[in-house]
Amino acid sequence: MVAKDVPELEAARETILIAALAHVPFDGWSDKAIAAGVAETRVRDAVARLSFPGGPADMAEYYSTFADRRMVAALDADAIAKMRIRERIIAVVRLRLTQAEGEREAVRALMNWLALPGHQALGVKCLYRTVDAMWRAIGDTSTDFNFYSKRAILAGVLAATVLYWLGDETQGREDSFRFLDRRIEDVMTFEKAKGRARELIAELPDPFRILRDITNVGRKDDGKNGGKNGGKNGGKNGGKNGGKNGGKNGAEDGNGDGPGSPQGPGGLTPAGGA
Repeated sequence: MVAKDVPELEAARETILIAALAHVPFDGWSDKAIAAGVAETRVRDAVARLSFPGGPADMAEYYSTFADRRMVAALDADAIAKMRIRERIIAVVRLRLTQAEGEREAVRALMNWLALPGHQALGVKCLYRTVDAMWRAIGDTSTDFNFYSKRAILAGVLAATVLYWLGDETQGREDSFRFLDRRIEDVMTFEKAKGRARELIAELPDPFRILRDITNVGRKDDGKNGGKNGGKNGGKNGGKNGGKNGGKNGAEDGNGDGPGSPQGPGGLTPAGGA
């Protein structure tokens, strides 16, 4: 297929998907459901064969991106801009579920299919892409660590809410939306607690600074005591050794052993001396 046929292929994929979704609750996400979708459309055979070359996995991934685009296109940017962040998240998740109301059984089948071994990586990929589209659609421009933490938190909220929604039989799925409100409130409470914890930690003294101060004080005391003890011991030893050596030298002089002594041996005065 040449480049000019790409728009035709994209339109064909969407047409086949929408037709196949009615068969998915009975045939699952399978080649049979794709074939049934193709049979109900007027898509050319050549284009139909290229629509989902990877079979059910291609159609499942395409459905996820199709739902993402549909959600983003339906958001009212002006209304979203006036909302608080909590309200924005609730609005975009509610919109996603409301749009999928007529496809609920197909979504249930998709959740079961993605839970099978070999399909889980695709499920994670689709979930990440959806929460990323949600955050961008409601104005998130973060690029730091918050970029990842926001998406991880919303992924958990969205996955839990979808599972609750699939089992919710209340009018208008109101229980699901109340469940969503509670999950968002839990997240906000946690974030507030985390923020308060940061403030409290910031008010605590720096343990490394205290350790440095203690170390420096210890070094100062060691230097002070070293100088004091050195002077004291030096003076004491100097006096002691000086006295000792002076006495020794005096004794040697008294014995006449010193150089130039006028005394003879035995310390006696020579004859004729005084």
